[in-house]
Amino acid sequence: MPVSKEEFDDLRALSFRDPDEVLDDDKLYTIYEIARMLQGLDPDADIDTGTEAILLDWAIPWVLTNSDEFVFAEPRADDEPGYYGIES
Repeated sequence: MPVSKEEFDDLRALSFRDPDEVLDDDKLYTIYEIARMLQGLDPDADIDTGTEAILLDWAIPWVLTNSDEFVFAEPRADDEPGYYGIES
């Protein structure tokens, strides 16, 4: 349900870091790892499912917005996610 802006004291401009500020250019990451790293967490950080879902809400648009800077690799197995990295 939408809420009024007046309910919040702190409204800030939305800004995203560039991919090369977040990712190593010689590695590939899952969207889950990228989501953690965008929040300053270790890519292997153990987080609960609810938090992970919220972080994905930020990571997916970030990857799409910067898609021209990314390459991807198909999953290594059917039960794994794909991998994304900076195009070199």
